[in-house]
Amino acid sequence: MVSVLVGLGNIGREYEGTRHNLGFVVLGQVAEKLEASGRPATDLYRWAEAPTEAGPVYLIQPTTYMNRSGLAVAAFLERQDIDRAELLVICDDFNLPLGRLRFRPGGSDGGQKGLRSVAEHIGTEEFKRLRLGVGPLPEGADPVEFVLGSFDTAEIEIVQKTVAVAAEGVIFAVHHRFDEVMGQYNTNNNPALPDSE
Repeated sequence: MVSVLVGLGNIGREYEGTRHNLGFVVLGQVAEKLEASGRPATDLYRWAEAPTEAGPVYLIQPTTYMNRSGLAVAAFLERQDIDRAELLVICDDFNLPLGRLRFRPGGSDGGQKGLRSVAEHIGTEEFKRLRLGVGPLPEGADPVEFVLGSFDTAEIEIVQKTVAVAAEGVIFAVHHRFDEVMGQYNTNNNPALPDSE
């Protein structure tokens, strides 16, 4: 079970709707579903709190920009004296096809600089994360330009379904063991995908 939900992305209107901000979008939907109440922002993050049957859940949106996300995460965990075992970080991943979801209990950052920053600042790669597929990266494309680009019109429906399923999975993770979460949501028949039944 988790109690700290962190959505990664970049603040600013110019980044809205980009692939790199998918973590923010999922976190926003989770906040809405849990009826989270906003709390006073700090210079590193915006945050909200939601009461649940499992206890209070904290939703964190770093305002540090993606590459420095770990500053916000470490500051919040220290401020609230919460163990990193209760942390779940939500982020995009161009190594996964669009629509795929991957909950993982830890592991490498896979080139995702937000995850790398979190690992550096909390001192371990062993923290839970949800990777949201935005790939594949087109051949010859610059990874930075790709993730800072917007979704194509043809991708929007898949993205919307992905966000809905991801938000459902994150809320499930608040109330269930993480192995149950992975078993239920790490599937190649994700309902967000066009070839799903």
